[in-house]
Amino acid sequence: MSLRPEQIKARQYLDQKGSRLTAAQLRDRVGAAFAAIEEALGSVEAQAARGRAIPGEWSVQEVVDHLVETHRPSIAELRDLLSGRRPEGPPIPAGLQSADPMAPDWATLVGELKALQREALGLLGAVPDGYATDARAPLVMVINVKEPDGSETPLHWIEELDWKAYAIVFRLHVLDHLSQIRKTLAAARAGR
Repeated sequence: MSLRPEQIKARQYLDQKGSRLTAAQLRDRVGAAFAAIEEALGSVEAQAARGRAIPGEWSVQEVVDHLVETHRPSIAELRDLLSGRRPEGPPIPAGLQSADPMAPDWATLVGELKALQREALGLLGAVPDGYATDARAPLVMVINVKEPDGSETPLHWIEELDWKAYAIVFRLHVLDHLSQIRKTLAAARAGR
């Protein structure tokens, strides 16, 4: 199967901005993304988090629920990789959410996200520079691609990642959803 140019670009990014970085550089980059989303969520009130400002799109609460639900197994998989083991089971589903994303208390949900992010940074902070392992983990990659008619559609595929590329995906995932949160909040403000 031939790869689309977007897939080749994604692979190059994961190699250059993930696999080739030191453990300290990875921790700093992931930590900066975590800090950015935590800062953005700090000013979001529960009512605003639950509002659906864009039809067909997740609310801010649903986005945070998704991050919590994906961070949990991702941390377990990162722990496996750092122990030199391939994680068991299939890759984490791309659209993973809890059974009832709107049920948790907003402050509790944000607190859980922060705790998981601290845990991920703790794992990365404990990795000595130069650590290497041949272990790989399958990860569902999702990127938006332009179709010949100019429309955008999501492209999904499974990529086998080393621990560094896997770790940098935390950054990409959080920053992608931070953009989604900002877009949702801006739409809510514009709709008032």
